[in-house]
Amino acid sequence: MRQPTLQDARLSLDSRVATLTLDRHDVRNALTGTHLIDDIVATAAWANDSEEVSVLVITGAGSSFSAGGNVKDMAERRGDFAGNPAEVAERYRRGIQRIPLAMQALEVPVIAAANGPAIGAGFDLANMADIRIASSRAKFGETFLNLGIIPGDGGAWYLQRLIGYQRAFELTLSGRVIDAEEARELGIVLEVVAPDALTERIDELAGRIAEQPPKATRLTKRLMTMGQRMELKEFLDLCATFQGMCHNEPEHLEAVNRMLDAMKKST
Repeated sequence: MRQPTLQDARLSLDSRVATLTLDRHDVRNALTGTHLIDDIVATAAWANDSEEVSVLVITGAGSSFSAGGNVKDMAERRGDFAGNPAEVAERYRRGIQRIPLAMQALEVPVIAAANGPAIGAGFDLANMADIRIASSRAKFGETFLNLGIIPGDGGAWYLQRLIGYQRAFELTLSGRVIDAEEARELGIVLEVVAPDALTERIDELAGRIAEQPPKATRLTKRLMTMGQRMELKEFLDLCATFQGMCHNEPEHLEAVNRMLDAMKKST
């Protein structure tokens, strides 16, 4: 499938790994006041429809992952933040809230490569990924209350599911910014690496996932996300259905035969 035309981001595809680079470093990759919302949503739809994609990596150009909302626009009550309460609410629904819906609908694994600060909605975008790897230069903050607003993009929904209610509550209500190492200790990021090692580590991790049978990988991603909100019996029924599909896919026999060949060579 043809790649989408993006305005404020760059998209590449190599060995089944798609990389979306937020490319508005002039505004620290702010999601509002740019075309990045449209770019993220379009990329998610493309990744779902493209059989050539097994993993999506999201990262930022320049020194930041994403600063989230454009604070200058907030101060001047323009753009997404202009108008009466009903008008602002509608802009959120038609604007930034499209990101969590698109990210939740993604059928491929998503890795956030936090090259630098991920603040506010930028932090929430990282938390929508399945795995987060951070540069030691990265910082994270659920900073909405510092600006007198709430996490309007669904951040409160994601963060408490990631690290538990109490810790998410403290970070959200205090609005404090934490460094990459504390984020790792809290379970927000999986690993912290040196800045010059981030690309290599992401390539290694994404490449390993991309080597897996692609249809089973997508079904496994669906199982992992659906398992968070299903009762066990219904979940097992779903597992049985998906497994029946997997056993009838050519990629299953190819994988089994590769394993059998490897076992013969090792004896």
